[in-house]
Amino acid sequence: MAALPATIGRTVLVDAQGINMNSAHIVGLTIASLACVTDLRTRRIPNVLTFGAALAGLLYQFVSGGIDGLGHAALGWLAGGLIFILPFAVRGLGGGDVKLLAALGAWLGPADVVWLSLYTGVAGGVMAIVVSARYGYLGTAIQNVKLLLCHWRVAGIEAVPAITLEHSGGPKLAYAFPILTGMVATIWLR
Repeated sequence: MAALPATIGRTVLVDAQGINMNSAHIVGLTIASLACVTDLRTRRIPNVLTFGAALAGLLYQFVSGGIDGLGHAALGWLAGGLIFILPFAVRGLGGGDVKLLAALGAWLGPADVVWLSLYTGVAGGVMAIVVSARYGYLGTAIQNVKLLLCHWRVAGIEAVPAITLEHSGGPKLAYAFPILTGMVATIWLR
């Protein structure tokens, strides 16, 4: 039987299985949820959400942890942005996805944003397979991955115009959903 939520300092004990959530986790889940809803509806994540969330995360960490908290948040923001910069540079992700991960990094810090990106990658891969299969695009998607890897081996890591977000004929993924899934996994498993 699950215990009633209790508060210990800044940590909220959610249930008897040991899932601990602090206020930064709750705000991060809220940010990721809002981004997911807007991404699913409009295929965009608004700058006011990503930049506002990053600024609020930096401010929150400064108020709650002083200059060390601000440094922790800044490293999380930087790590979150850097992790998704390569997929963005080769036009595999949109800029909103990069800014969302960076904003969540400001709330979570550098270590948890690395875990968030790993769980997000797994969720995104599963989602890509499911969506591709549903739309009869799985074979083409697999061929595109082979093309991309061969191109990178020969020409180096760069965008392949025929299979970028702008030019691909395949189904588009609202990547905020895997980011939200990764956020839930990060809180649950970390």
